Amino acid sequence: MENNDNQSLKQKTAQGLFWGVLSSGGMQLLNLIIGIFLARLLSPEEYGIVGLLAIFSLIAGNLQESGFGVALINVKNITHNDYNSVFWFNTLSSLALYLILFLCAPLIAAFFHQPCLTSLSRFIFLGLIFAAVGISPNAVLVRSLKMKEKAIISLSALVVSGTVGVTMAFKGFSYWSLATQQVLYNVVICIGRYSFAHWWPSLKVDFTPVKRMFMFSYKVLITAIMSTISNNVLTVIFGRLFPVAAVGNYSQANKWNTMASSLVTGSVSQITQPVLVRVIDDKERLRRVFGKMLRFTAFLAFPAMFGLAAVANEFILVAIEDKWINSIPLLQILCIGGAFLPLYAVYQNLLLSLGKSDIYMWLNLAQIFIVIAAVLACHSLGFTAMVIAFTVINVVWLFAWQWFASRLIGYRLVSMLRDLLPFMLISLAVMAITYFATSFISNLKLLLVARVIMAAALYALTMKLAHARIFEECIEFIRSRNRKNN
Repeated sequence: MENNDNQSLKQKTAQGLFWGVLSSGGMQLLNLIIGIFLARLLSPEEYGIVGLLAIFSLIAGNLQESGFGVALINVKNITHNDYNSVFWFNTLSSLALYLILFLCAPLIAAFFHQPCLTSLSRFIFLGLIFAAVGISPNAVLVRSLKMKEKAIISLSALVVSGTVGVTMAFKGFSYWSLATQQVLYNVVICIGRYSFAHWWPSLKVDFTPVKRMFMFSYKVLITAIMSTISNNVLTVIFGRLFPVAAVGNYSQANKWNTMASSLVTGSVSQITQPVLVRVIDDKERLRRVFGKMLRFTAFLAFPAMFGLAAVANEFILVAIEDKWINSIPLLQILCIGGAFLPLYAVYQNLLLSLGKSDIYMWLNLAQIFIVIAAVLACHSLGFTAMVIAFTVINVVWLFAWQWFASRLIGYRLVSMLRDLLPFMLISLAVMAITYFATSFISNLKLLLVARVIMAAALYALTMKLAHARIFEECIEFIRSRNRKNN
């Protein structure tokens, strides 16, 4: 029976990872295409205007979710009343939050010395309401491991919102095209979640489940807010102290970095917590599953992020032209830290699965305060130095998470290094060889294509020759799907 359970979980995990990778890959490919069109049609100043509002939208999004989305996934014997309670709490709180932000819009505009932000922020913040309404049906999909349906929803939302955004930019709607894309994306996501989850709220409102989940969820909420502040603190500082074009260049660099790291994080995160929850009572099995998740993440993250750093110059110049040339060094720096962000997600999901939201909260809070202090300390050195400080601390702090993983499940530092270092070192070697082997090519388009193809082929060949188990399992899974389809 246990072998059947192991096989069933392994199959569901593989299916979930497959659709996670497919969804994230499709999302990032579409984001790439849409991002190139928008970056060519809009200026750094126009990007900067919308970028100034990013931190407010993200913090408001943290507040309206209040950590209950994660809490719903962790509930063992869940009922309709649990979902319904969270739905009404999030819906009512998001309406109240929107009203507060609506009234604060003139203050936001005054802080950044940009009058246009009053009307723009009031429109963008509408997306929060739709995001809140869709939290409960999303939890239904995640608990059921319906990653195929989630992939369809995400891709559909991006196609619709991206098409409208690019069309509006082409027609001269400036930063309103970016704002409309954001809001419309949340609207389509919300509609899709209800269509596939087949779950609907009832008018019988009982907030007892919300009260029961509160002790877990409020720690997730505080962590999410502080993490949002940490990840976007540079945008706020740049927006206050530097021209809006500087914010635009940083936003552009951060967008590509986030897009690439999200390809991996999105592939793994949506399956990690529900899988770990299922093996939480077997510590030995939990260690194995956690280690395998970490290896799979490293297998994808290091080549993706180091590769983007290696081709950042030609990618920016070819894709979105030299008006964004100042974003190139920022992108290269951010990609180093971006290689480790997906690994953070695996550790974070481990603690949440264990119900250790207090440790999860304090680890994030400590990291955030250190990041903010370091960034502000480097202020006099310029924003490039601030980005470097931000990146260095985010890389080093991973060892703090590892220490708690060792204490809680016995996953030792030596195991972490054994699981991660081979992929990191091989990725660095592959990118270095590729960089110097193609440096004689002068045509930027040809150079970009040559480096991408050579790096991908060299990495795959190295994995095959090294008999990397993760690589072999991925190939076998793809072959099995092809046999099944044929």
